[in-house]
Amino acid sequence: MKVLVIEDNQTDSKLMVAVLQASGNIVHASMSAEAALDAVLTEKPDVIMLDLRLPGMDGLAFIRRFKINSGARQVPIVAMTAFPDRYGREELLAAGCDAYIAKPIDTRQLPKQLAAMTGM
Repeated sequence: MKVLVIEDNQTDSKLMVAVLQASGNIVHASMSAEAALDAVLTEKPDVIMLDLRLPGMDGLAFIRRFKINSGARQVPIVAMTAFPDRYGREELLAAGCDAYIAKPIDTRQLPKQLAAMTGM
């Protein structure tokens, strides 16, 4: 599966990339929502893992801009946040997320969680 990880914390990004690659995924990482909008067009991911608190454009703004593209609506988005009290599940689903993972992420479970959430 092709995964686009959008995470501004370099340590978290590297860890997620390593874990997902070790389980056989093709992974591209982006440090900002703005760069990710370009990466989506070139990488054509099967799923996006999206940190919600990003510098500049936040995760919810990314989702709105991303979902405008009709072909992009079919790409599942898994939201990630260390602030589950700020982002309610219903709000995330209404914004266009398909699933939600609270941080810190359990790297031992991440590949299984991602596969279960996306059906891939």
